[in-house]
Amino acid sequence: MASTPSPRTAATTLQNSLLSSSSSSINHNKPSNLSFLHASSNSSSLKLVHSVSASFSPSNSSSTICNVLKTVESADISFSNARDLDGVVSIPKPIILVSEKLGEAGLDLLRSFGNVDCSYDLSPQDLCAKISLCDALIVRSGTKVTRQVFEAAQGRLKVVGRAGVGIDNVDLQAATEFGCLVVNAPTANTIAAAEHGIALLTSMARNVAQADASMKAGKWLRSKYVGVSLVGKTLAVMGFGKVGSEVARRAKGLGMHVIAHDPYAPADRARAIGVDLVSFEQAIATADFVSLHMPLTPATKKVFNDDTFAKMKKGVRLINVARGGVIDEDALVRALDSGIVAQAALDVFTVEPPPKDSKLVQHENVTVTPHLGASTKEAQEGVAIEIAEAVVGALNGELSATAVNAPMVPPEVLSELAPYVVLAEKLGRLAVQLVTGGSGIQNVKVVYKSARDPDSLDTRLLRAMVTKGIIEPISDTIINLVNADFSAKQKGLRISEERVIVDSSPEYPVETIQVQISNVQSRFASALSENGNISIEGKVKYGVPHLTRVGSFSVDVSLEGNLILCKQVDQPGMIGEVGNILGESNVNVSFMSVGRTVKRKQAIMAIGVDEEPNKDTQKKIGEVSAIEEFVFLKL
Repeated sequence: MASTPSPRTAATTLQNSLLSSSSSSINHNKPSNLSFLHASSNSSSLKLVHSVSASFSPSNSSSTICNVLKTVESADISFSNARDLDGVVSIPKPIILVSEKLGEAGLDLLRSFGNVDCSYDLSPQDLCAKISLCDALIVRSGTKVTRQVFEAAQGRLKVVGRAGVGIDNVDLQAATEFGCLVVNAPTANTIAAAEHGIALLTSMARNVAQADASMKAGKWLRSKYVGVSLVGKTLAVMGFGKVGSEVARRAKGLGMHVIAHDPYAPADRARAIGVDLVSFEQAIATADFVSLHMPLTPATKKVFNDDTFAKMKKGVRLINVARGGVIDEDALVRALDSGIVAQAALDVFTVEPPPKDSKLVQHENVTVTPHLGASTKEAQEGVAIEIAEAVVGALNGELSATAVNAPMVPPEVLSELAPYVVLAEKLGRLAVQLVTGGSGIQNVKVVYKSARDPDSLDTRLLRAMVTKGIIEPISDTIINLVNADFSAKQKGLRISEERVIVDSSPEYPVETIQVQISNVQSRFASALSENGNISIEGKVKYGVPHLTRVGSFSVDVSLEGNLILCKQVDQPGMIGEVGNILGESNVNVSFMSVGRTVKRKQAIMAIGVDEEPNKDTQKKIGEVSAIEEFVFLKL
């Protein structure tokens, strides 16, 4: 007879979902042994209690309380050994290891709080040997903070600070498992990156790098290096976040017409600096210059490929100071050779450093720099201060807004909410895929139907997961319970909630969850409700999340795998016809459900599939005469 899992064991899978990115993302975090200690009712601050645990598994499932008691016990021992001659307790300062160069302003701040050990160019073995004596570690991109590092820390390491934005070199899963907070410094590089983008744009337009190399080779080729003017040209800013918006401001000052694409950018913020928000297709089709400022996610990986370049204006010029992986570099070489792309200016590459024989780097119409976007003295000092403040705050028990992993939620709460949390994220993920057009997502409403008293239903976790589902597919922001509201606010996303009491069993925390997105266009018109909002609804059945309503149509499908939604004429043979098309393409169907409003009128067919149908298969589905519209959605 199988044993019943404990609340902590049952909650493990859910905690992975709470802390990690989407299933298609490279980040998969595990439960943290960091827990909130709420202040008294007259205080609004939150403190972190760091509990030490060597590992986290069903066989080692001692409670957080036990870990806290161990921490207190060890602290008492330390205090007793730290009394000076007068009997006064002297608490030792934390040890902060800095493994890569950091600006003096940041080091001064760290030294005022703890003992700082600046040990650069450590081998992995040396880092593991040192780390068990350290409370905090600060790195840039060169130091790999692997699982072995966290294991070697033996529970002492409380915070890892990444001096910069990307956290690819930190094993978030291991950090969370071993109860270590990870923070980064995402804002200090903004101006430097924007300025470098403008520098590449202007130098590319006037062939500065090529002309410089020519003159140093003893040549004088004025006629060869005739450039193009920027005044009156259209610049498409792809990604209108902090850096993208600063590039837009500067380009406006150069007399350029600026358009932008970003599904989350507030239209009023864009209008305030004279920028028009447009769709992705409109941006690439009309721009003379395209400047990339989008994150690297599964949705944006190689988004600039052969198909994208084919839709661009012939002679377009491309700038990238964001992430190398958003461009298919082989496709860019082909576009350059054919003249579709006249020139490119690149600061980032898929592999860094790129191979010495890279055709892209060696191309005569390409200007390159070795990832210098953040490399100004001012930016380096700003990053140093920002990461030092975040690390000191974490060591003081405060939780930084730049934390990229989350504290432990009580296992009993996770056990009850487990399937609803998965449902909430998947509804958010479905809803954002239904959005199209260039207006951007600004207003999201989440409606919970429950038999419980609204005051007894804590929806913060569910709201965070809806936010996670909406933001993560097209963003490099890692969303968790800690940063969900902050991240939504930063992206101009207003999320409101409504609790509706229904006559059902209070044994279950939630009857249904509904996600509405207002003031947007939909890729699937049938997902629009009577008031014009994208509206989808789901519930948990037998422990499994199900989609129960799309717009005004009732459906009943398990939210597993991928989903095809078809609006069709309600007539016999539709399931078989579409099923045959999928079967001929070796696409496995896991379930089908049909919902209709009136018999023999219109219906919604929901089809679960294990694989993504190719373009030809989707085209065949669209050509079925009785199908009015369809959409493929990834879960």
